[in-house]
Amino acid sequence: MIFNFEYISAIISSTLRMVSPILLCSLAAALCSKTGVFNIAMEGCMMISAFFAIVVNYFSGGSIILSVLAAVASSMVVSALLAFFIIKLKASPVVVGMSINTASSAVTTFFMYIFFKTKGLFQHPDLVGLKKITPFFAEAFPELAQMFFGLTFIDYLSWILVIVIYIFLYKTVLGYRLRAIGINQEAAKSLGTPVEKYQFITMTLSGVLCGLAGVLLSMGSVTLFIQNIASGKGYIAMTANNLGKSHPIGVFLASLFFGVSQSVGSFLQQTQLKGQITASIPYVATILATIFESIRYKRLKEKRIKESMKLGN
Repeated sequence: MIFNFEYISAIISSTLRMVSPILLCSLAAALCSKTGVFNIAMEGCMMISAFFAIVVNYFSGGSIILSVLAAVASSMVVSALLAFFIIKLKASPVVVGMSINTASSAVTTFFMYIFFKTKGLFQHPDLVGLKKITPFFAEAFPELAQMFFGLTFIDYLSWILVIVIYIFLYKTVLGYRLRAIGINQEAAKSLGTPVEKYQFITMTLSGVLCGLAGVLLSMGSVTLFIQNIASGKGYIAMTANNLGKSHPIGVFLASLFFGVSQSVGSFLQQTQLKGQITASIPYVATILATIFESIRYKRLKEKRIKESMKLGN
């Protein structure tokens, strides 16, 4: 295996494509975390949105707009249902989230047979994928442009949303109120902030981000739906959010790390390494990152305790 420029460009291009779904879901988790709600159902939202994107794509004759709208709408419905159970009924976020993830897998498998009379995989020549955008500098810098080939408008949108969400959370009054809810709900209520209303709206709107991630899974690099198409990306996104401390920039960097690990795992499949080893790389990276973050948090907590003791003395 020769590491020339073309090979490196292919790895970077693959990384950028794999980052986008994780990044979108991580941003969704960050928004929920800022309002004090734990969202573990990104996996289910992605599966539902990916499925309905393909359904509408097939029956509408390949309409991209309708497919994206269907994916976003279905994800928002699932997110609103999650919000209703957690916020209104005070159910456990973990139990409800895992239930939605499990149910989403079952529901998509069932409806795949209802709509397409098939199981496991649906692929059809009439399906139309997202249009790939050619970089504007492709003619002037063709070698550099290779890194950005294969990206769709949703990929570019995911990067823009990092900045938009950062400005919203840290530079606007509404963003300040949302962060205040996450810090202390009772204090926010005492100031007249409708906490439950803001939480419900935020969780529902976070479904838009998961819906866009689902579109990338089924209409991005490939145009098909396969059972359990999310393949754990929702859980990886949850870890990326934890590593990034629910900060848009931190979430982006964490998502980039996991995108690199997935891309490297895919390219190592071309070597003599066994497929089981290369396929496990993203998940091993997730575990190691979680362990590293736990150790770092523990040391930081111990440091704060020691500093508090010194001030007390």
